[in-house]
Formats: sequence, C-alpha cells, structure tokens
Amino acid sequence: MTEYDAIVVGSGPNGLAAAIVLARAGLSVLVRESSSTIGGGARSFELTLPGFVHDLYSAVHPMAAASPFFSSLPLETHGLEWIHPPLPLVHPFDDSPPAILDRGVDATGLTLGRDASAYRCLLAPLVRDWLSLAPDVLGPIFHVPAHPISAVRFGSRALWSAATLNRAVFREGRAKALLAGLSAHSIVPLEKSGSAAIGLVMAATGHAAGWPIPRGGAQQIANALASYFRSLGGTIETDAPVDSIENLPKARAVLLDLTPRQIVRIADKRLSKKYKRRLTHFAYGPGVFKIDWALAGPIPWIHPECARTATLHLGASEEEIKASESAAWKGTHVEKPLVLLAQPSLFDATRAPAGRHTGWAYCHVPNGSTLEMTHAIERQVERFAPGFRELILARHTSNTVQLEQSNANLVGGDIGGGANTLRQLLMRPVLAIDPYRIPSTNLYVCSASTPPGGGVHGMCGYHAARSALKNAFGRSLSR
Repeated sequence: MTEYDAIVVGSGPNGLAAAIVLARAGLSVLVRESSSTIGGGARSFELTLPGFVHDLYSAVHPMAAASPFFSSLPLETHGLEWIHPPLPLVHPFDDSPPAILDRGVDATGLTLGRDASAYRCLLAPLVRDWLSLAPDVLGPIFHVPAHPISAVRFGSRALWSAATLNRAVFREGRAKALLAGLSAHSIVPLEKSGSAAIGLVMAATGHAAGWPIPRGGAQQIANALASYFRSLGGTIETDAPVDSIENLPKARAVLLDLTPRQIVRIADKRLSKKYKRRLTHFAYGPGVFKIDWALAGPIPWIHPECARTATLHLGASEEEIKASESAAWKGTHVEKPLVLLAQPSLFDATRAPAGRHTGWAYCHVPNGSTLEMTHAIERQVERFAPGFRELILARHTSNTVQLEQSNANLVGGDIGGGANTLRQLLMRPVLAIDPYRIPSTNLYVCSASTPPGGGVHGMCGYHAARSALKNAFGRSLSR
C-alpha cells in the first residue's frame, strides 16, 4: 500500500499497543521496525550457547501482568503464557533470612520483623484498590481520576522520596531494604522526591498481579501482540528503518515509539523551533551494565527461598542500595552495586537444555559508561550464592554503549526512556495537557518517554493512540 490511515514507527510493546488500538478502531495501520525482529525492549535470543534463550532487555514483567490494556487483549489465544513463580521477589541479606515480597501482604510482613504491621498499613489499601487505581497510576499526568479517593491516597505517599518514606514508616532494616530495592527501579537516587512512587507500584503489582515471566522469553510478549495486531488486518515491516518522516507512505497520523533524540533526528523539518528546543532539553537517566549467563546448574543460593522466585534484588541494606543508585546518578561506580537478577529457567524449561540454566542480571551505571562491571556483579551474586562462578559455562555482557547500539531507544544505556525525576514525570517529554501529540503536526509520541514512563505495559502506546484517534480521526474511546 502507498497510503495508510496510521503508521507506527517502532515495534516495541508501546508501538504495538498503539497499533492495536488503531486497528481495533477499523483503521489501516502499518508498523515499521528498523531491526530484523520485532519487540523493541521485549526480545529474546541465543546470546551465549546454542539452546540457551536469553532476554535482551526486559525479563520479568509485573507491569505487563498488571497493565489494564494488556489485560483487555486476548493475548493468551495468540501464544502468550504467563508463568508465576511461587514468590514474586526475594531480597537476601548477609546474616539473616531474606525479606520476601509474597503475593499476600500479611505473608510478606512475616519476613519483615517488627515492621509487619507498618507494611500492611502501607500496602494493603493500595492492593485492595489496585484494579481501580491502576488506570489512574498508569495514565496521563493531567487527567481527572476515575477514583479520586484511591488516587489521593496513593499520591500522598508516592510524591515522597523512598528514603523519606522509609524513615517515616519503618523501624528496622529489613523492610527498609525491601522498599529501597523496589524503589531503585526508578533509577534515580532514593533521596529524590517521587522515587517512592515506583517502589509502591512495584510492591502493589507484586501482590495484586505477581511478577511473572513469559514462557519462552520476553519475545513472546511482542509475538503475541504482533499476532493479534495482524489478526486485525495490521501490517508489520521489519528491516525497515525510518531515516526521515518524509520518506514514509502517506498517513493521517504517524506515531513514534522513539525517544526525543530520535524524534528530533527523523522529524526535524516537521517540528517547531520551540518544540524541538524542548525535546533537546529532555534528560536521560543512568544506564545499565547487563550480563547473561549460560549455567551448568541452578544458582546455589545460601537460603532456599531464593530458589522459589525468578527475581532477586542483591544489595543487602538500604544504605548500600542508596549508595549504588546515587553513584550512578552522579557519574561514578561502586564496588557493591545493587544487582537485579532473574533466573527464568528454574520455572521455564524452554530457556535452556535439560539440566542447564540461564541467568540474567544488571546494575545501574552512569549514562554512557563503558566501565567493565562483570566482576562487581558476579561478586554480588557469589556473596549470596557461594560457588556461583564455577557454574558459568559462558557469558554475554553489554555495556551502555553496546545496549544503545542494539536499540537506539536506550540512549546511553537508559532503559527507562528518560530520567524518572519528579520534574520530568510532569514534563514527559514536554509539559502539556496532551503530551502525546506534537503540536501543529500529524505526529504523536507513543514511547516510554511519555506518561506513565518505562516498563512493559503498553500504556504509553495506548494513550498516544487514543490521542491520535481523537485529534486525527475525530473518534473517542471509552476509558
């Protein structure tokens, strides 16, 4: 075809989500992907040895399981199967049993000592209200909440820094460390306002929806979205880079699953000077250094609870985690970084040959860092699982530069689509009532650089598509 109703540039979860919304509205939609495979941040390959399937970027998907939009789609009929380990998350310590994010709030409290009651008071209301609260939490910044009381209750704590929330609510180190590890998914210093929001959301989703993994790898999320999109009549072209908006087929709306840097590059002629200037001021956050391992056996954790989860936070104390996250923000490195580790093959036999296993881990580092962090990460694993290194058959490492080379949206290794500061949560990518629409154009932004930000949930694409339907096609969707 030489003309479409809408074109989506980029086939990550947000791009595919946007394409689905538009296709469900009966529009002709083309998705253009520069890579030979679809998926963006949700892709899987044999990175180390034959038969070992590794997730290139995302591995564990609490936000996908909790996504209001994904939950509305028949993805299971298109091949997506969620695996829920017995425990969503385990946080080990050096000299005591681990803290555990269990599906039950009370069960989690049992691992937090004297802070069990405080944890229940903090999380139980959020978990109880999650189904009604999620669309507001994962919605545009400027909107009228559908459930204002729940939204206000969440916002009253979410705007705090994680460090302040820890001081105000908890008395002991176990609960403080657990919340610090959860809040570190914000990839900002835990002393910054708003960092508590990410920690609360990660905890609430663990209780309400779990922290599942997709059978077969993260690629299966993208494959299921693409399969459903095609069933609606949509078209996907791979190996189809877009160097300029001007070279696309004619369309009434073009949605960009790109960060501001790429948008400025390919849409330069369409952008006003003011909007372009605002995009160039968009800030990117710290990057990550990532390792994938092919392992001869399961990781030999000291505490057996660690083998009952696909996800672990390795950074024992709140102070250690705070130091790690602050260093990455300030442009330095630490000897004991917070390591986020996944071990999917314990629960998914498709990931490795019989008797073998895979491991996935990363730590936060300064944006653009090329420092080799393999030793620091593996030392953290060995700290809680002596003998781990002896199991390594092969490893594949990626620094921030290599990550950006493999996916241009990971600017400087930033996996979140931009810094998650409180200011930039309000100005993502610019301060606007409708942040998805580029003024005076037929262009829309549908990437993680728009609200609600990073994570495999598709909500950025969903909201951008709704904006396009309203402004380009004069249609509206019920919430």
